[in-house]
Amino acid sequence: MRYYQPAGPAPRLVAANGQGAYDLTGTTAGVETFFDLARAARVAREPIDDLAERHLGDAATVDDPAAEGLSRPIVPEEVWAAGVTYEISEAAREAESGMPEIYLDVYESERPEVFFKATPSRIVGPGEAVGVRSDSEWNVPEPELGIVLFGGEIVGYTIGNDVSSRSIEGRNPLYLPQAKVYDRCCSLGPAVVSHTAIDDPHDLEMSMAITRDGEVEYEESTNTGEMVRTCEELVACYTNHQAVPETAVLLTGTSLVPPESFSLTDGDHVEIEIEGIGTLENGVVAV
Repeated sequence: MRYYQPAGPAPRLVAANGQGAYDLTGTTAGVETFFDLARAARVAREPIDDLAERHLGDAATVDDPAAEGLSRPIVPEEVWAAGVTYEISEAAREAESGMPEIYLDVYESERPEVFFKATPSRIVGPGEAVGVRSDSEWNVPEPELGIVLFGGEIVGYTIGNDVSSRSIEGRNPLYLPQAKVYDRCCSLGPAVVSHTAIDDPHDLEMSMAITRDGEVEYEESTNTGEMVRTCEELVACYTNHQAVPETAVLLTGTSLVPPESFSLTDGDHVEIEIEGIGTLENGVVAV
């Protein structure tokens, strides 16, 4: 089942199951967000989709969840991300850096790269503009499968855009936080799909298209099966040895990398599609 947050002054949780879309907000489930639903499911000790399904009969139907626009489907307390999880990403990081050997070491190492990405104020949703740093000469979107976590456990999946300042990171790996963490550096959406509704997160088709002035500048596709780490492995690296917040998203890395001649710029439009989840669309603005 997919879960959406329609745009509006008050939170509303809409569930879509293939037969229709239903507003769960006014039902006895008493939920306004996906994380409310996850919390209720944990208390009830039943799968998230089963709890939602029980309340669909009391829910008002919705013709199209996106008809009036969509907000961020979730607002996690933290977003973290994994890097160098695909071979092409490792090659791209080598190309941008004066110290390429460190990326090969991470790609082949038992320990993955997991880094902090965003707070709620830095996250944008569907239809909002992601940011590119004005002090970076080389900026790229990074389409990624996002793992939705509640209490450190996998409860769903979404789409993420880990926008990155490659010229800044390329100057020195210690600049990674500046290359990754800034205003509008991350987008999430358009929906959350429960973890039980995804048969295999390691076998999902993923594509990205970037347009500029109505012309396609980049278009390519891949499959999450190209990832050399598992979702469980990445989550374990994030959750082990630290107290994690109740709600979080962990982005799993990208294998769609525009050519070195391309840099994302103000006014561009990015579309990321992942099988079974939907299409995340964002404009671009300089920050």
